Amino acid sequence: MGPYDRSPTPEAAEAPGVAAAPGAPHAPDPATTASDRTRPPGRRRLRSAGGHLHRATRGGARLTARSGRYAAAKYHAYTHSGGAGESGLARLTELQASHSAGDAAMMLALAGTLFFDPQTAQARGQVAIFLLLTMVPFTLVAPLVGPLLDRFGHGRRWAIGSTLAVRAFLCWVLGEAINNDSAWLYPAALGCLVASKAYTITRSAAVPRLLPAGTTLVRANSKASMAGVIGAVVGGAMGGAALLAGPSWALRVAFVVFVVGTIQAIRLPARVDSAAGELDPEQTVAIPVQPTASPTDPPTDPPTDTPTAEPASTDAAGLVGRLRRRVRAIPWPVMHALWSTGATRLLTGFVLLFMAFLAKEHPIGDLHAGVVLAVLAVAIGVGNASGSVLGNTLKDFHPHLVALTAALATVAASVAAAVSYGLVTVIVVGLVQGVSAQLSKLCFDSLVQREVPERVRTSVFAWSETVLQVLWVVGGTLGIVLPLDPRIGFGACAVGLLGCVVMALRQRRLAGPRTAPRRATGRMGR
Repeated sequence: MGPYDRSPTPEAAEAPGVAAAPGAPHAPDPATTASDRTRPPGRRRLRSAGGHLHRATRGGARLTARSGRYAAAKYHAYTHSGGAGESGLARLTELQASHSAGDAAMMLALAGTLFFDPQTAQARGQVAIFLLLTMVPFTLVAPLVGPLLDRFGHGRRWAIGSTLAVRAFLCWVLGEAINNDSAWLYPAALGCLVASKAYTITRSAAVPRLLPAGTTLVRANSKASMAGVIGAVVGGAMGGAALLAGPSWALRVAFVVFVVGTIQAIRLPARVDSAAGELDPEQTVAIPVQPTASPTDPPTDPPTDTPTAEPASTDAAGLVGRLRRRVRAIPWPVMHALWSTGATRLLTGFVLLFMAFLAKEHPIGDLHAGVVLAVLAVAIGVGNASGSVLGNTLKDFHPHLVALTAALATVAASVAAAVSYGLVTVIVVGLVQGVSAQLSKLCFDSLVQREVPERVRTSVFAWSETVLQVLWVVGGTLGIVLPLDPRIGFGACAVGLLGCVVMALRQRRLAGPRTAPRRATGRMGR
């Protein structure tokens, strides 16, 4: 052996634990044992492939974990930006993401069970009965929720948490009902819709109380909307994976998400419960007072308006008078945008229930009903995200005119679907519904921020959200009672949407000189 020979000595080669030199020409593979050398070549290749697969799996897991941590950090920075972490708005934004995630998982589970059951088309009457029995009382009682919660400490946090807890319970009931073919399937499903609308009302009143300094309602609600889109994507992915094992497992995923949301709601800042300095809108409106005078007294000045701090107790007209005074207290641009936004809510309720049955009764070509509704859902989601971006871009236009344009777009889309029903028009309806609903709501929020005094802003949000839910019920009722004919259904929906547009246009004339909008600054919510 020469002095420059790098081949291992027999002693070094046989010594245990001593590795061969890196440059050794015939160094044995450390991973290759004597038993491996005696195995057939096919088994060695299989073992090698298994090792490669194991290493690839570990690398993929590390990459997924690293990507997840990066996405979580970015999401945390997004929700806590602009002082939202200090004010508590970030917690409410994250709660909205959890709510949307639970919604997505629940709707995926119901998509193949509630709406695509062969007997669903014949069960429309039963669905209509449950819709009336659950939604109509809810809309009548909802105006009393705000004043009742203001009376008790921790009211709104526990109210928001209760709506999520109810949805968690109903998701578990739905899972059992699907497995056992129980009659509680429809009541539990519609009860979830009721709880969802109650959550929207209670949450809307909490947003103004958590706004950081320098943040408008448009930015806050746009951020919450984007967080909701993210939550819906994540919840849809989890629900879709669980759906492979059955619809009941997707509902159990929704149950877990709503339980997490309940905890998040209870952990909201205490400022959510504080109503200090807030009034009902009707308390800011002057009550006409006619001074008493005898016939011999000289003529007096016209009746004056004397502000009052008493709510409905001073109004001889009772509840109707209080409602009229509440409407009078809201500036006409806000009412204008409220009716425009109501048109988009009417379309939302109609599309949700009408298309669920129409896709089954009148399939488009050879497409399965599930495919049609999946395309519609994707179009609505894309529209919602686009509406959030568009709402922050349109800053040089009057918000009430932008909302009116969005409402007119819903009328045009409904007419198009009535004239030529097909996959293209279904996509158009979904996109228009998503964009118009998000854009008009952002415009309405900006007008409330600009036109309504701060002390009544929270009450205006709670009341307006109730009005919007009533219009959602109207749209859902139309989707249930109308014949499953796209020409009749979408045609009637277009008439209802046009009625909302007419009501929006009438607000300025009805207002007269009683309210004057504040000087527009050319920016939404500024």
